[in-house]
Amino acid sequence: METAFILLTLLLVLYSLLAVIDGVYLHLYRYRLQERTESRLEHLTHTIRAFLFSGILMTLFIPMDDNRFFYLGMGMVLLDILVLLVDAYTEKDSRAFMGGLPRWEYILHLLVNGFHFAAIALFLALKINATADGFVLNQQFESIQSYHAFQFVVMNLLPGSLLISLLHVLVYSAKVNSFIKNIRFSCC
Repeated sequence: METAFILLTLLLVLYSLLAVIDGVYLHLYRYRLQERTESRLEHLTHTIRAFLFSGILMTLFIPMDDNRFFYLGMGMVLLDILVLLVDAYTEKDSRAFMGGLPRWEYILHLLVNGFHFAAIALFLALKINATADGFVLNQQFESIQSYHAFQFVVMNLLPGSLLISLLHVLVYSAKVNSFIKNIRFSCC
């Protein structure tokens, strides 16, 4: 299990880094999807998915004594998949203004979503035990050294994910959107 938690931690970190590049830099800053009428639905799906990721961190990855949080998290994962399908379906029309989705950004989306769902699948494989009596949720990971590093990463990703979720909402404000427009990066 040590290796599985190390891999899980790596997947979450890679997902988070690439999601910030894609969701904050490309979508909010470079392409300003929130400003384009044809991209409003795509921006809404990104906003919903940002909040769902925060919810998934809180209900799936952070240990709770009440299993209902785990089931709530599973519901969020299913909702996340549905919202992802809507996002993927609308992307062609949303990106018509730029001649479609660039190939490199398409690859970035594949990696981001691959890391995201691989982390969830790996965690579920660790969390759910099949027994002769049915399925049992594993609650005992404290003896695993790499689990503590995983929890550290999850707890540190949570505030950032909440801020990015809020940023996706705040860009609907003309003042916030104007502020973002005026940020200049010398590298990009």
